[in-house]
Amino acid sequence: MGRRGSGIAFIAISAFLISTKYISAAIFGSGVSSWDQDLFDGMLSYVGNTLNIFSVLSLLVGILYIVWGEYEELKRQR
Repeated sequence: MGRRGSGIAFIAISAFLISTKYISAAIFGSGVSSWDQDLFDGMLSYVGNTLNIFSVLSLLVGILYIVWGEYEELKRQR
């Protein structure tokens, strides 16, 4: 797998991690009889920020890998 493929894989991991945060909050509140925005925000805060941090880091690494792969391709063409 080249650098571009690795970049896409890291971006996919980032999307998976951010969706995992929302799914975890929904599972945590699945027993609640009525939903509103404040309740869901509370459930999201209970899940924490760790998934956000790892998601942003994975996104940045993915973007860097894609840029690096494109740079190498342009360098090879010249």
